[in-house]
Amino acid sequence: MTDYIKVEEHPKLARDTYSRAIINTDIHAYEAAIKRSRSVNQQKDTMRDAVRDINNLKSEMHEIKSLLLKLVDRE
Repeated sequence: MTDYIKVEEHPKLARDTYSRAIINTDIHAYEAAIKRSRSVNQQKDTMRDAVRDINNLKSEMHEIKSLLLKLVDRE
């Protein structure tokens, strides 16, 4: 089992005696970081979807334009 040593002047930090890593023991800060991460990922997904929709619209507009040009050339 891993033991922790408290870091002086930082009550929410501890040092892992095995790996020597500094660990944040503040559960609320961890939960807030997870929430921020999920929010950022959700924003990226929303932006990716919007870009995909815009690209689809561009493609469809290009197709409509080429069909209209063919109609005009026929007449």
